[in-house]
Amino acid sequence: MNDVSPAVAAAVAVALVAATVVSALRWLRVCQREHYLPGSTSTFFQRWQWSSPANTAATVAKIVTVVAGLYVPAAWLGTAVLIAITPIGLPVRGRTGSLAWTARLRRLAGIAAAVAVVVVAVTALIGASLVGLVVVALLVPVLIDAAAAIAKPIEARMLGRFVDEAAEKLRRIDPTVIAITGSYGKTSTKEYVRALLGRSFEVCPSPASFNNRAGLARAVNESLHPGAQFFIAEMGTYGPGEIRELCSWVPPRVSILTAIGPVHLERMKTLDTIVTAKREIFEHAEVAVLNVDDPKLAPLADELAAAGMRVVRCGSVAPDLDVRVIELSRDDDATRVRIEVGGQTLEAAAPEGGLQLTNLACAIGAATAVGLDASVIPAGVADIHAPAHRQVVERGPSGIWVIDDSFNSNPAGARSALARLMAIDTTGRRVIVTPGMVELGATQAAENEAFAREAAAQVDDLVIVTRTNRAALLAGAARGRAKVHWFPHRDAATEWVRAELRDGDAVLYENDLPDIFP
Repeated sequence: MNDVSPAVAAAVAVALVAATVVSALRWLRVCQREHYLPGSTSTFFQRWQWSSPANTAATVAKIVTVVAGLYVPAAWLGTAVLIAITPIGLPVRGRTGSLAWTARLRRLAGIAAAVAVVVVAVTALIGASLVGLVVVALLVPVLIDAAAAIAKPIEARMLGRFVDEAAEKLRRIDPTVIAITGSYGKTSTKEYVRALLGRSFEVCPSPASFNNRAGLARAVNESLHPGAQFFIAEMGTYGPGEIRELCSWVPPRVSILTAIGPVHLERMKTLDTIVTAKREIFEHAEVAVLNVDDPKLAPLADELAAAGMRVVRCGSVAPDLDVRVIELSRDDDATRVRIEVGGQTLEAAAPEGGLQLTNLACAIGAATAVGLDASVIPAGVADIHAPAHRQVVERGPSGIWVIDDSFNSNPAGARSALARLMAIDTTGRRVIVTPGMVELGATQAAENEAFAREAAAQVDDLVIVTRTNRAALLAGAARGRAKVHWFPHRDAATEWVRAELRDGDAVLYENDLPDIFP
């Protein structure tokens, strides 16, 4: 590198530090939205670099200015500007969620800053401090991931105190724990169990999607009240070992496995790994409740039964079920079902028309396993309400039907929501607004293409949001009857819906990605 004047060196250093701060604010938000998982920030960084023609050009320009700066250091002023303003489309202050300066985030930012200082100090020792500043500015996402990896055991130890408090509270109150996991259907099944047991017992479900170590500890410490007879614990996982750890201090008597699918396949790589991670929920339970309509779960049910565990087989179409739920009719007001359980046949109806049959069967299997009398099941079903953003159907003042399925991101749920849209009794337009599905690993493009193909053959308009799955969705919709529209973000898509749809039209919002996705 050529000799550089002090003034130029100072200007470049200030610009690079400023760019690093701006970039850090942007990528810390991504890390926070991705639950501080080491490696996740770099993954999103890679997605964004080539996500659009503008970002591709900016990435090439960064490379050019970095190389040029080795000969003319002033070129790094251009590098700093590019780092500060890119990726184009990923704002420092988000549209769907801003950076929250929690204590955990402050610790992460402090560790990342310390790592950056070490990098610059090492390069300064060899007389290349400006190079160190360039490296730090370019690789902010990598530094944040390194900081997240360093912080992970520290955060686990700090959380341990709250976990111990939760475990002690569970021992003191001693509710029967019903644990629920699955690739999808966890939250709906939790609501169904709550409704079924809530008429006869004191029930405390974990709130919203509080389904990891921190969330369940908080749920127990803040929500579990003396006198609670049941605690319904939703349990999620990103890999083997996590559910086993949860069950070590939230020990279930009854465990439910709702379904196995490609959700989080990007992280867990294979469906067999997903099964391995999910089945940990049965290791210390007395009763296993499984949806054996799922071909991945029928063999597991047989295996658990052969090992001497009490198994409740649930579903809608599989043979030899302990609990069977069959749909009789569905309209805009209610879903009517026939329930076969314990040698009895019952009929029930749930409002809003959004029942998921296998989830309901699993909920009934768990509820009857802990002593619920079958005769009260119809009344419990009548109390069921769809969890927020999961196939919630409403008709607004303008007369437009809206199906909010924005918290679902799996192939089975998407097909179910499409069927719900087509079942609405209307002669108006039918529209789907979707960014597609994510975290499906190697199957993501194929699953999105298949969904778009099925949707475009039936609906009038397919509205694609963001670039994340645009190519796959366009390919799937290419031969369909639907008109296809594309918008760069959700706000633009919803504005189009407001402007275009009229009384009697129906729109399905299928999945919703935060703005950290390109």
